[in-house]
Amino acid sequence: MPVTESRHTPDGAGVQGSIDLLSGLDAAPLAAVLRALRVTLHVGFAALLGVAVLRLLISGGGDPLHYALTGTAAVLAGVYLFGTIMEKRFAAGSTDFDPRRYGVLWLGIITVLWFVLLAGSADFAWLAFPLFFLHVHLLPRRVALPAIALMTAAVVAAQWAASGLPLPHLAVVLGPLFGAAFSVVTGLAYRALYREAENQRRAADVLRSTRAELAATQHDAGVVAERERLAREIHDTLAQGLSSIVLVARAAEKSIADGDTATATARLALVQQTASENLAEARNFVRGLSSPELQESSLVDSLRRLCINTETSSAARGAGLRCRFELDGDPTELPQQYRVTLLRAAQASLANVRDHAAAGNAVVTVAFLGSEVTLDIFDDGIGFNPAGLAARMQAPTDGSGFGLRSLQERVTALHGSLDIESAPGEGTVVAIRLPLGGTPGRPTQ
Repeated sequence: MPVTESRHTPDGAGVQGSIDLLSGLDAAPLAAVLRALRVTLHVGFAALLGVAVLRLLISGGGDPLHYALTGTAAVLAGVYLFGTIMEKRFAAGSTDFDPRRYGVLWLGIITVLWFVLLAGSADFAWLAFPLFFLHVHLLPRRVALPAIALMTAAVVAAQWAASGLPLPHLAVVLGPLFGAAFSVVTGLAYRALYREAENQRRAADVLRSTRAELAATQHDAGVVAERERLAREIHDTLAQGLSSIVLVARAAEKSIADGDTATATARLALVQQTASENLAEARNFVRGLSSPELQESSLVDSLRRLCINTETSSAARGAGLRCRFELDGDPTELPQQYRVTLLRAAQASLANVRDHAAAGNAVVTVAFLGSEVTLDIFDDGIGFNPAGLAARMQAPTDGSGFGLRSLQERVTALHGSLDIESAPGEGTVVAIRLPLGGTPGRPTQ
């Protein structure tokens, strides 16, 4: 209670990193200085009180006043020790009782007890110096300084009375004055150090809290980003594959009903192939790998095979969609993220053509232009009115628009552009441009 310590809380929510932002706010050196001053204060108070009591007992004989003063000194020691122990336990976190609220009352009690002892014996005058320190620390300066002046005057008076001289000796006056001045300066310095340590502790607590909140925010953002990534992958692969399986299975069921077992067998084989491909995609999602098509072949071969599968799937459904692949320029080796984005864009676009465009022809064109790679998907279907397309992509209300929105997110992440041109009855063109940073890849083998 007389000299409060910083109460620390364990930090178990820190973010591990190469640089600790709290290293500059380490209050350990200040805490060590303050701890040394506290120990010196308490040991000094106990030593001065013990010396005064010892001198009193040696010179007192059987004087009842001396026994009364000794009892008062014992009470003073008990009150001082009680307040110190309670403050120490609170600072260590072993109790929730905050004794600092009663610090002024505690200081008032030990000051009154000291005045009683000083009135009985001048040997207790030296206890004034640690008490000066406590007054500076616990009381406002406008209260502490007058109180210290009053106590100094009491020490001078007690020493003068004990000397028996008609006038006080110069040392009797200067000693307490210098002692009081030194105690005030020391107390003010301690108070400044204590406030600095408290400010650093609070700043460190705020940074720890902010760091924990930032870690939680980054974790949540990572979870959201991963969910969005999986949603894009599932929409562009598994969902499209399952949709194709359902439609081809219905067509196979119709062929069986019509007695056309050969067509039904071919369509069921396509169902099995599509299911196997989607199973491979699902397993790669679990492993965190890229599309199995890109692992087994180049982007150009994957796009060419996609066009063939799209045409085959459309034929199995009874539609006459013809899909053609065209290559412009010399193929170069692209970063994995570029290849995945272009393949997913082609898959999603051809799925829209197959399911919604009622087109007879579709053309997938990939061009390697040195500083950029482009992908164009054209169909001669029914087209649509592009008005309101952006709003539907941002906030779809009928479940549509997610494929285009995920495609836009993929392209934007690579600093590319996505353009969609369409008109009722005039087909649709999806154009994607991805910059290569001016560094062409090396030719693929």
